[in-house]
Amino acid sequence: MKRIVLACAAGMSTSMVVSRMEKEAASRGVEYKIYAIPEQNLRDELQNYGSDIIVVLLGPQVRFKLEENRKLTDGYRIPIAVIDSVAYGTLNGAKVLDQALALVDWNE
Repeated sequence: MKRIVLACAAGMSTSMVVSRMEKEAASRGVEYKIYAIPEQNLRDELQNYGSDIIVVLLGPQVRFKLEENRKLTDGYRIPIAVIDSVAYGTLNGAKVLDQALALVDWNE
């Protein structure tokens, strides 16, 4: 199953975003494993599941880690971006899911 990874600091707010994203994906009839991990675990996550991860989104609270993590994700040809802060703050799962899917190159 294709994975959408949200990497964040603590995970409380992000887990609520994940829940909303899962509901939105289900309402669209699409299946992804959507989950949050601590940002510092991203390297291990990529090593373990890199072939299944289609996109990584960073929580706004770790936006300063974008370039550092881009070096990791580029090695797997996985797009990475910071979650839109308004969508994150309002727990707008549909908008965050749209952001994630817009980053994916479906031609690969």
